Amino acid sequence: MRLSIVIKNIIINTVCIFYTSLFVYAAVSKLLDFENFRVQLGQSPLLSAFAGFIVWIVPLAELFIALLVMSKKWRLMGLFASFSLMIMFTAYIYIILNYSSFIPCSCGGILEKMGWREHLIFNSVFIILAAAGILILAGMMPKTHLTKPAVLASTLSITVFFSIGIVAFLFILSEDIIEHRNNFVRRFPGNAVKLGEIDLQFSSYYFAGATKEKIYLGNYTAPLLITAFDSTLQKRDDFKVHLNRIDFPFQSVQVRVLYPNFYLIDGSVPVIYKGLIKDWKASVKWNGSNTFSHYQLMDSINLAFRSNSNTKGESILGSLQFGDKPQVIFNAKLLQKQIDGIFDVDGTLNYDKDLQRLIYIYLYRNEFIVTDKYLNLSYRGKTIDTVNKAHIKVTTVASRQEIKLAAPPLLVNKTSSVFKNLLFVNSALLGKYEPAEMWKDASIIDIYDLNTNFYKGSFYIYHIKNQRLKNFFVLNDNFYGFIGKYMVHYKLNKRLTTAYKNKSQK
Repeated sequence: MRLSIVIKNIIINTVCIFYTSLFVYAAVSKLLDFENFRVQLGQSPLLSAFAGFIVWIVPLAELFIALLVMSKKWRLMGLFASFSLMIMFTAYIYIILNYSSFIPCSCGGILEKMGWREHLIFNSVFIILAAAGILILAGMMPKTHLTKPAVLASTLSITVFFSIGIVAFLFILSEDIIEHRNNFVRRFPGNAVKLGEIDLQFSSYYFAGATKEKIYLGNYTAPLLITAFDSTLQKRDDFKVHLNRIDFPFQSVQVRVLYPNFYLIDGSVPVIYKGLIKDWKASVKWNGSNTFSHYQLMDSINLAFRSNSNTKGESILGSLQFGDKPQVIFNAKLLQKQIDGIFDVDGTLNYDKDLQRLIYIYLYRNEFIVTDKYLNLSYRGKTIDTVNKAHIKVTTVASRQEIKLAAPPLLVNKTSSVFKNLLFVNSALLGKYEPAEMWKDASIIDIYDLNTNFYKGSFYIYHIKNQRLKNFFVLNDNFYGFIGKYMVHYKLNKRLTTAYKNKSQK
């Protein structure tokens, strides 16, 4: 039985009222809470790369479509536009649930109070309403080419494919931009859950190494004291290092643990002691003439370090083999000078024992260097911020013949750590679409996959008593950080460590 004209008009008017109410409410909600909506779009795995203009396009499009739907003259066009927009929203949700590396929070008016699967059902109902409205309204209009059933079916099909295609294209393009050409948009695919903290009483501790059972800490102010914890930070043991010689002019002694050995190193002397952790007794293994700093043990007889060239005093990366036949190797091409070759190339050095790769990350620019253990360059990677040149001002104190920083530099990468194939970086800069309030309460850790040179995501580590994260290390899915006199323990969400691999990809 055919519907009467009155019933058809009631159905069409009801559909139009529903859509007008939905779009006006959703658009106004977004605009009234614009900053929050912008932040949420910035965290979207589909739209983060385009959040800058989509944040305006979506609410304005909703208001414009609402106007079309209310106008009898443009109502059919408005219903087609409504149908298309709801298809896009539904395709967005489907991709989020099935193909995204993480599921962000929802956004926008009524939908913000729903879960993602409720969104899917809600949108499906409105898609059916729009399709029904189009078919009924077209049947009531004067016969034209557009109102023919075959043309209507084709137009609806094309609209569906076109709408889904736009969203799929944005997803693929956004993923490529975020991983390869990031414009400083962070993603937070998972979080780090705090498991505990311990008061170390002093802020002078540092990470010395770890075994399967224990974590070893050194102390800058008590260089011969070693503190060991279990992985949960519940059990503590203290040990004292005994040296066979103490007649060196020590300046910056540090301990490194590489089971079953430990090493006491002072690059300013320079000297390396070696001993067994079973008795903490060490004897001189190497005493040479090449001073160094920022060192990393690669294995039992090889050390990577940063030093100064003899000609210009500029920083240079080198390696030391301190076995039976000591050998020092330098690669002057790795650190790239921008201003002075000293402060502008300052950075931190890490070693990935699983990949057997050295990673040097600059403090004042968005770059890190990856080499093999012989200092052969593998590639130069980029962090996601946009500071590609060091913002420093250098001056010379003539009376002392010293080069110093004339003003505080712009710090980009505070500190870093490596575990397996992931590089963890404590960034000093706030990214796009990030709430400034979080910057006051937490430090941001960015993750990069050294196998693929891709940015993988970020997470927060919260301050303690207004003190920020100073240094940290990562063991599997455990994050340990030094904040003031406290050491904190966080458990990393699986989404943050899903890229762990033991072997480099060819």
